Amino acid sequence: MSPRSQNRRKFLLLAVVAAIVGLVIGLLIGRFGIRSDNDEYRITGISETFVQDADPYISAEIMDNINSENIRQYLRELTEHPHLAGTDADYKQAKDLQEFWRSVGLDETFITPYDVLLSYPETKDESKMNRIFVYDSAGQVVWKSALYEPILDPSENKSNVVPPFNAYSASGDVSSTDLVYVNYGRVEDFRWLAQNTDINITGKIVLARYGKNFRGDKAYQAEILGAKGIILYSDPEDYANNGEATQVYPHGWFLPESGTQRGTIFRGYIGDPLTPGYPATETAYRLKGNGTNSVALPKIPCHPIGYGAAKILLSYMSGDQVPASWRGGLNITYRFGGPLKQSGWKIRMRISTKNTRKKMYNVFGVIRGSIEPDRYVLLGNHLDAWVFGAIDPSSGTAVMKEVSRVMGNLVQKKKWRPRRTIIFCGWGAEEFKLIGSTEWVEQYIKNLGSRSVAYLNLDIASEGNYSMRLRATPLMRSVTYAAAKKVPNPEETDTRFKTVYDKWMYAFPNADKSRPRDFRLGLLSDYASFIQRAGIPVADFRYTYNRNELKLPSYPLYHSKYETFKAVDEFMDRGFKCHRASGQVWAEVARNLADSLIIPFQVEDYAKTLKDGVDNLENEFGLLMKKNGIELELLYKAISVFAADAADFQERAKHVDKKNPFAIRSLNDQLTLMERAFIDPEGLPGRPLARNIVFADSSTNAYADAIFPGLIDGMFEIEESADEERRWEIVKKHFSVVIHTIDSAASTLRDVSAFMPL
Repeated sequence: MSPRSQNRRKFLLLAVVAAIVGLVIGLLIGRFGIRSDNDEYRITGISETFVQDADPYISAEIMDNINSENIRQYLRELTEHPHLAGTDADYKQAKDLQEFWRSVGLDETFITPYDVLLSYPETKDESKMNRIFVYDSAGQVVWKSALYEPILDPSENKSNVVPPFNAYSASGDVSSTDLVYVNYGRVEDFRWLAQNTDINITGKIVLARYGKNFRGDKAYQAEILGAKGIILYSDPEDYANNGEATQVYPHGWFLPESGTQRGTIFRGYIGDPLTPGYPATETAYRLKGNGTNSVALPKIPCHPIGYGAAKILLSYMSGDQVPASWRGGLNITYRFGGPLKQSGWKIRMRISTKNTRKKMYNVFGVIRGSIEPDRYVLLGNHLDAWVFGAIDPSSGTAVMKEVSRVMGNLVQKKKWRPRRTIIFCGWGAEEFKLIGSTEWVEQYIKNLGSRSVAYLNLDIASEGNYSMRLRATPLMRSVTYAAAKKVPNPEETDTRFKTVYDKWMYAFPNADKSRPRDFRLGLLSDYASFIQRAGIPVADFRYTYNRNELKLPSYPLYHSKYETFKAVDEFMDRGFKCHRASGQVWAEVARNLADSLIIPFQVEDYAKTLKDGVDNLENEFGLLMKKNGIELELLYKAISVFAADAADFQERAKHVDKKNPFAIRSLNDQLTLMERAFIDPEGLPGRPLARNIVFADSSTNAYADAIFPGLIDGMFEIEESADEERRWEIVKKHFSVVIHTIDSAASTLRDVSAFMPL
């Protein structure tokens, strides 16, 4: 090649390079160098994608594609076999769900195992299986309880159905000549018995009906009062509409006389009994002796029976008739009991339930966020069931599969990707005391506490076909109402109500009829560890029955063998329209939280809840507290300051610069982290693992909760306490903690550089 040709080639190459460099510089100037003269704080060089709000069309796309028939088919498959926690069938469900999530386009899936203490009855040796006996004076068996619930429909004919039992019951063989009826086995029932009769339950076996309070609290009250054992049953007044034959399963959704409620009686806070407060990993320290010395594990035998068996036991009882409020729905005279009616007769409990360490599994499916992958919206449902679990939990699992299918397909087709990460969670061993979710929160609390937007629970998608029902922290109200207003009323023949919200507002209004009432949280499902340990906003969704007419403690077939696909398909939600509606609301709340530029929380909703809590304290204990030097006016003042800061925050939020991603991120952090301010690392008095100052379960009933639970528990029977002076000091200290906590929460809502008062 000649020198002239070489020079020409070099010149052309330099010209091309210069042109490319010039083009790049021009693009950079055009892209990042332009700013508005009147936008003083606009950040240059920011892609519009970062500050783009949600696509308004995706909401309808997700909700419209949720299919009732798919949900029905998923439920049929999920309930084909029992899937008790810690069994092979339980693990298979976790693996199947993981494969399903992979197939529908979720970005990542994980299974996390934990080695935890579970509890099982004897199932192989009939001579050792759990049973109740009644003997005559000659020592002959005159009655014994059934080992299993009889098969009432061919679908129940499975070999791995666990017999009725109460998990974590003490094993033992105890007998007594006395059987005492204690109504619901609440604190007030035992107290009434002691104050109004001469019956002492020490050394006796007691009979209590399910309902009103947590079964573990029934067993604990019997234990501390000296009972040898406790038998639990579901009374037809509470579970069978008084047992009308045409309405009980398999002819309806009410509990038949053989139906028996299984369930845990572990009273520990929540999670694995052997690793309280910490995850049950391989390296975890565990309490010795399988926790036998733990005060939270029962020390007396406990066993459930059906109301057919309970009627027989009641017929053997002597003593005076009980008051009207203690009578159930059996056609028999309810008596307090004492010595059995026939001289020399005795009742025996043979309980061989054993606690053993087993592996349980959580499974996760992830849709990675496009802009804020480090912010999580979590949707969860537990997988384990006592038997078939068609309502609890598989109705929720079926809906979770359908919602994840719809969202995954949109991601697969590149039609949508949420701004923030969505994580679907399938929990293990929930039925044993919320174990899977609690262990996971304990393991990843640092990540979750700083990154989570909210946890949305769907333990049960539908337990009836009447109306939506919500349990939630105040931040979750407005976003749920907005979703419910978008979902058509599934009861199409009732033209009075256009949307789910309309029917909900009619069915369960709050006191001033300004919005639907949300039910209290308690420790009823997997949301508990998120709100109690990490301070993450939570909500629990479901369709429910008419609670105004049916005064039931739960849906009637709860935790029995008869909680089958047949019951749901034929009696509870024909066409699965209510399952679909629950899924639509759940999915829309998740989409809104994951997609909206500004997270749609209303912090002002919290102020009203806090004031309601103090009003309750004032009504119940105001005079007594004032007499002992506690001024509730100080608490009202703290809440007033919080309310003012919340109102100011909401006003500032209206004017945030939506083109500044840092301003948006700061605002959203304040919205999500405010809930964390109500967590006290020291916990409630005497309950270090209950750390939420505003919401926690009652210390005497895990099913109920209270606002300011530490104060409510502290005031409970304080004047009758033997150490009243010490109790008052505990209440006074906690009162100061409550005020400090509210002040701290208020400070999180102020301007980020002016959070201290002048």
